[in-house]
Amino acid sequence: MLISNLLSYMTEENLNEWMERFRSWGPLPGIFLTFLKSFIPPLPTAVIVGVNAAAYGLWFGFLYSWIGLIAGCMTTFLIVRAIASHPYFLRWAERPKVQKSLTWARRNAFSFVFILSMMPLGPFALVNTAAAIVRMPKLAFFFAIAGGKAIMVLAVSYVGHDLGRFIERPYELLYVVGFLALSFWGSRKAEAYFTRSSSE
Repeated sequence: MLISNLLSYMTEENLNEWMERFRSWGPLPGIFLTFLKSFIPPLPTAVIVGVNAAAYGLWFGFLYSWIGLIAGCMTTFLIVRAIASHPYFLRWAERPKVQKSLTWARRNAFSFVFILSMMPLGPFALVNTAAAIVRMPKLAFFFAIAGGKAIMVLAVSYVGHDLGRFIERPYELLYVVGFLALSFWGSRKAEAYFTRSSSE
């Protein structure tokens, strides 16, 4: 019930009002909202990141969203990594479909996390959990999350910073789509390289 009420509140208009109310708190509201995403997966990432960019400006909005997302991902990763031997996680990891995903994740952990981190919509909590269960090195996880989230947050912040401009000139969204496509192509090339290297 609480989650449902929270999600219904998370509209662009309500978030803008909330940000105005707590503007005196500096970057904390923007960081906190994106931090929550790792613990409440249904929260609308694109809306929150876009509102941050509109409230703080493109670069500060990007920075605060990026910090919040990384902090949330690292927190959930470290928590799960610390309790991965709990029977609940052991039973979850024994499921055939999960085993298949975990096997691939063990082999290609960095590219697995990096690619999925680029997506504005995605199973972030599952990505963090899977990376923790396969004991992905902390530093590698941090760099994969930091790189993937930077690409995603920059693209969404760029649109959210001046949404009216893209409503008036929607064709300019092609630049954003091109940036994401290029980033995705590069990440797929990196994935192919890492996969080939790990099998040799």
